[in-house]
Amino acid sequence: MKIISFNVNGVRAISKKTFFEDMKGLNPDIICLQETKASVDQVKDTVSDMLSDYVIYANQAVKKGYSGTAIFSKIEPLNVTYDMGIKEHDQEGRIICAEYTDYFLVTVYTPNSGNDLRRLDYRQKWDADFLEYIQKLEKNKPVLVCGDLNVAHKDIDLARPKPNYNKSAGYMQQEIDGINNYTNNGFVDTFREKNSEEVKYSWWSYRGGARDRNVGWRIDYFLASSVLLDKISDAYILNDIKGSDHCPVGINIE
Repeated sequence: MKIISFNVNGVRAISKKTFFEDMKGLNPDIICLQETKASVDQVKDTVSDMLSDYVIYANQAVKKGYSGTAIFSKIEPLNVTYDMGIKEHDQEGRIICAEYTDYFLVTVYTPNSGNDLRRLDYRQKWDADFLEYIQKLEKNKPVLVCGDLNVAHKDIDLARPKPNYNKSAGYMQQEIDGINNYTNNGFVDTFREKNSEEVKYSWWSYRGGARDRNVGWRIDYFLASSVLLDKISDAYILNDIKGSDHCPVGINIE
């Protein structure tokens, strides 16, 4: 099975670009989207004709045109749930969990701490509660987490680590601690596991031609319960695919 995760920065906007052509070329079994910026009905209206082989699930924010996630699956899940079950976190449509026979697949759009870091404290609460949420799932079966985690884990994961460390959202120590807590509790960064020294990014600022100069950040991930690693044959970043300020990331899993 091939699973693709993509922060599309607006599903309606990207649908007018090469999104459908790109997805048909990749032919994934499951597509997970973040930052759809659309209601559930708008997601379905946008993609259902062009992705007719997929069952469509979407989650929306209370605030219109903000945040949002989606899962498109050729295999109908056993069950699908939405959000964390914590009111504080469940207003922005940031989580969908699809249960399959061998694992849970969670797509997540982690809150950004913001340019002024005003949500950094909230972000720490989110990270702690999200870890508890996926640990509860893991008591029943292994878990795959994919999406925009809005953090670069280590220096290798961004082009300019020193100027950004403890100064920029996405590379604050508190955010790094959050992803460390995931990996310290048995959730493996699949791309780094399969590509230990590869320098590759999944997000670039729109400013200053950052993508053309490859001044980027790796902030999109597939994390996996360690017991799933033997079933994952590849993990990759598809940075030739455009249409968003992010690019897709993916795994192949038995």
